[in-house]
Amino acid sequence: MFIEEARFSLWCDFIERDFLEKEFPAMIEKKIVNGATSNPAIFKNAFLNSPAYKDDIMAQKEQNPKAIYEALAIKDIKTAADILKELYEQEDDGFISIEVDPLLCDDSDATIEEAKRLHTAIGAENIMIKVPATKAGFIAMETLFGEGININATLIFSPNQAKDCLDAFEKGLKTFQAKGTSQKAPKAVISIFVSRFDRKMNNLLSEKSLSINKVGIYNATDIYHDIQDRALPGVRTLFASTGVKGDDLDADHYITELLYENCINTAPIETIEAFLKNSTAGVKQAPSKEEIKTFFLALQKQGIEMNQVYTELMDEGLDAFKVAFKEILKELEKG
Repeated sequence: MFIEEARFSLWCDFIERDFLEKEFPAMIEKKIVNGATSNPAIFKNAFLNSPAYKDDIMAQKEQNPKAIYEALAIKDIKTAADILKELYEQEDDGFISIEVDPLLCDDSDATIEEAKRLHTAIGAENIMIKVPATKAGFIAMETLFGEGININATLIFSPNQAKDCLDAFEKGLKTFQAKGTSQKAPKAVISIFVSRFDRKMNNLLSEKSLSINKVGIYNATDIYHDIQDRALPGVRTLFASTGVKGDDLDADHYITELLYENCINTAPIETIEAFLKNSTAGVKQAPSKEEIKTFFLALQKQGIEMNQVYTELMDEGLDAFKVAFKEILKELEKG
């Protein structure tokens, strides 16, 4: 755990085969990171641009594109899970996440089926299945959690999404506990996307003479309070989308500003490297609910409707993952 006394974990938001074989084990050994996450956009960059996958792709060229994609992804996730296994067993951290096909985001049954299949194929205790926080996703989360499968609830933008995730995990945990199994209770993270708010809203806020680069932090902190207050066993806040675009902020801004107790931050490698250079970074006291409410009331008075922003960001996030997934399949089909 990066900061043990605060139960703060740092995960890397990156997966690529050469990295897993070389740099990643060293980062674990040095206790720089405690886990990792993946998504369709990350896999797209790896599979289509890294020469490390060329032989595997050629060896499976007779398979359909999704089968090739899954074979590549499962191999990498298994490798990461194995590297993280000792950390998982010692500290109950050390998770690696893999996302279900984003094209299934509105089909709960198909999401559940695919999640179970991936979980079985990987066969490691320290994996989390990523499920988008849609209406169908909440149903899938409850069912999968009830069967003891670790979940990474992803694409969280609004407090209501997080509350629906918490409800799903609470119901799922009750189902799991009612079975009286000796299996280890499942764990979950609620992945709150942060920086996309500021990239989307800064120009509008500047036009209205309002403070910029604060919406992402305050919104994420508001949800963090909700998760902390609910205090569900095995469920933690994960701050995602924490890379900085542009040079108006320090590269590690979304790590240092969200360095709260009992949370996780998953960040790109370059963001983690910047954070390591910041020797003054320490645990922060999160802004209060009252302060956050005052901030958003000021935005509302200026005609900014956050519910609309939440919906737009969710749609954009889902579309981005769907596009990345389709592009992977298209390129793999070409061979």
